[in-house]
Amino acid sequence: MLTKPFSKLSLMMIAATLLFMASCKKYLDQQPITDVSTEVVFSDVASTYKALAGVYSRLVGDQGFGIRLSLYYTVDTDEMQGPTGSGDNDRRDIARYAATSGNAQISKPFDQLFTGIEFANICIANIPKMAMYTGGTEQQKKQLQRMYGEALTLRAQFYLEAIMNWGDLPAHFSPASTLANGNPFPARTDRDTLYNHLIADLKTAEDLVPWRNELSAIGDPIDERITKGTVKGLRARIALFRGGYSLRSDGTMKRSADYQNFYQIARDECNDIINSGQHALNPNYKSLWKDQVGSRAVADPQGELMFQASGYGGVGAEDTKLGYYNGPTVNGKGNKSINVLPTYFYLFDSTDLRRDVTCAVYNVAADGVTKVGQAITAICDGKYRRDWITNPVVSPTDAIQYFGLKWQILRYSDVLLMYAEADNELNGPTAAAYNAVNQVRRRGYGKPITTPNPTVDLPAGLSKSAFFDAIVKERSLELGGEGVRKYDLIRWNLLNTKLSATKAALLAMSNLSAPYNTLPTSMYYYKTAVSDDNTYGGGLWANSFYKAAPSATPANTTKVVWLSAAINTTALSRFATGFTTGKSELLPLPQPARDANPNLTQNPGY
Repeated sequence: MLTKPFSKLSLMMIAATLLFMASCKKYLDQQPITDVSTEVVFSDVASTYKALAGVYSRLVGDQGFGIRLSLYYTVDTDEMQGPTGSGDNDRRDIARYAATSGNAQISKPFDQLFTGIEFANICIANIPKMAMYTGGTEQQKKQLQRMYGEALTLRAQFYLEAIMNWGDLPAHFSPASTLANGNPFPARTDRDTLYNHLIADLKTAEDLVPWRNELSAIGDPIDERITKGTVKGLRARIALFRGGYSLRSDGTMKRSADYQNFYQIARDECNDIINSGQHALNPNYKSLWKDQVGSRAVADPQGELMFQASGYGGVGAEDTKLGYYNGPTVNGKGNKSINVLPTYFYLFDSTDLRRDVTCAVYNVAADGVTKVGQAITAICDGKYRRDWITNPVVSPTDAIQYFGLKWQILRYSDVLLMYAEADNELNGPTAAAYNAVNQVRRRGYGKPITTPNPTVDLPAGLSKSAFFDAIVKERSLELGGEGVRKYDLIRWNLLNTKLSATKAALLAMSNLSAPYNTLPTSMYYYKTAVSDDNTYGGGLWANSFYKAAPSATPANTTKVVWLSAAINTTALSRFATGFTTGKSELLPLPQPARDANPNLTQNPGY
């Protein structure tokens, strides 16, 4: 698959596939061309644009961020856990760190990531060779330069995803037709070397890709394509992974001695984004998810949604199952396969508005409106909700699985938190680091973003380690359910620590031990409630999540058993049961890839 020689015909078939994918993408809304030779594909701006859309298309679909990379691989953490049921050599085993090299849900996502890398490589190899790249009009040259930078950025994203999940990998930085003529069976390259290459690529790309406010000058609209802020944000993220811990081939977690150099890169890139003024926080956290993501909007006035994987077409190759596989059900439709851990629900302060966005403590009845309160062991992640989808609204009787929702790869709030983390690592908790975190916190509590607020801002005078701990917590509160947590914990070398602590806390909660002994054992929701608000006092719930339950059942309510020993027999009994430190930080390489390339060694412990 990754190593066999490619003939001219097979290269043309790849291009044909690439162009077919392009014809499906709403980035372009163009018709595919019929001649698929590279000379024709890369002959003008319009055809190159279609080829680039084919690269974008490999972000989504069932094997990409449509479901597997976003929802299968990113649990169990101290936030979310995967589906109920016994082991299956499939999605449940992946969630519980029990995957084998023969797991059916590992091979195809691995293949798709390298298909994305190959599609990007074809663009990267051919765009700079175009006569128009250097000899066209100024607008044509700027548009093609942007596409070249986008292809470099997309390749970096595909590689980052692959490295985070599988570690060291073969270096594929040229089209397969070129690589196969040299070494058809490449061995694995150290991830630090790969990361260094990607960081250098993105330095090139950021000089080619314009900021959002520069797009009109080159004749491009503001849409969901990559801009300079995306490039810089991804470069910062990769630099933090390059400077962080990872599981090495000897089975130990290590980071390089020069790790601070990469924190400096991350700090500088995030600082550039912040100072550019091109991106800001949507002032309303709920509106960001309900009215922006849930409404499938294209316009993003603040530019907070910096990198999105856009589903389209209602099919497994190009769309996403966000809101079907995860999130609350409507009229019994949906899988609700991602559950919020009870301990994560209580990580939120009672006045943190992000809780009721990230955690959906209800399902929706057959009328598509009435909310039905759920037990704490059945809370769904809430950022991708079927009942929040508009433009158009999804009927409660509609059994479709693909909704065209966009997986969020990078948001501006993540940039602010990366800046604070990197700045703290290099300089301790500076005023700038405090300001970055506090902007995120103020928005989370519904306060004016740029106005200091002692009720929600981090306390002054924190030590470097205490400020880091605050960052660890804040990233969970802000980015919960967005597929970030597992990989954050790995690069901090905290995955084992946090999983162990979560297991102990779940056990304490099931026993109603401190600090959970003052919480309610029962919750009561209003039978006629139509609000999607989890809070009590005018919302769905009649009593507080943070105080003992009332002695008498409130009028017109239904009781839900809340804290009980069921936490032990449901959430805890299946949580990260196969995790083994020194092994589970990586997935096994899929056996079909190793069968195709005998030089691919397996990851530690598998």
